[in-house]
Amino acid sequence: MLLPIDVLSAFILASAVLCIMPGPDNLFVLSQSAIYGKTSGLFVTLGLCTGLLVHTFIVAMGLAVVIQSSPIALLLIKFAGAGYLLYLAWQAFRAEAVDESTATANTVSNTAMLRRGIIMNISNPKVSIFFLAFLPQFTSADYGAIAPQLVFLGGVFILVTLAVFSSFAFMSGLLRNMFRTKPKAQLYINRGAGLVLTILALTLVSSNL
Repeated sequence: MLLPIDVLSAFILASAVLCIMPGPDNLFVLSQSAIYGKTSGLFVTLGLCTGLLVHTFIVAMGLAVVIQSSPIALLLIKFAGAGYLLYLAWQAFRAEAVDESTATANTVSNTAMLRRGIIMNISNPKVSIFFLAFLPQFTSADYGAIAPQLVFLGGVFILVTLAVFSSFAFMSGLLRNMFRTKPKAQLYINRGAGLVLTILALTLVSSNL
């Protein structure tokens, strides 16, 4: 299976544009990086990309259609994801400012950040639905079996996501570092991140699939 270079180039460009556009995942990376730093943001990004692997195989195996046809399953997944986002928002609102001498006060383990990214992505059923609508546009029976093409394109999308979201993590992490010695600014960042997470939770619950 070998996709034509023009098809692959168009897919990479479209994927990059979609990753840059404001959405739940990149806003999540920005908020977590702003609170905990760029390293945490990178592990959140790895978690999100791990979740994308799951969605890729769900679409390749045709399970996305089954999930989409079950309103109860979609509702349960949405509320579970929204509940988790609200929990993270609560933590962000409670997070205290730190200075250089107590820089580890608000740290969270890399494993926990990885887990946050995975849960955030997997608990959003719209990702599978999006993949179901987006990936097949770049496939063709002329290129071979469809399922391997979907897995390949999903992998390319994940690599693009990794590159773009890592850049977001670095930028947001730099912003955090600029305010490490400014407690009031840190509190504003933490509260702002909590507000973003709350909005994401409400958007996920109220969205129509």
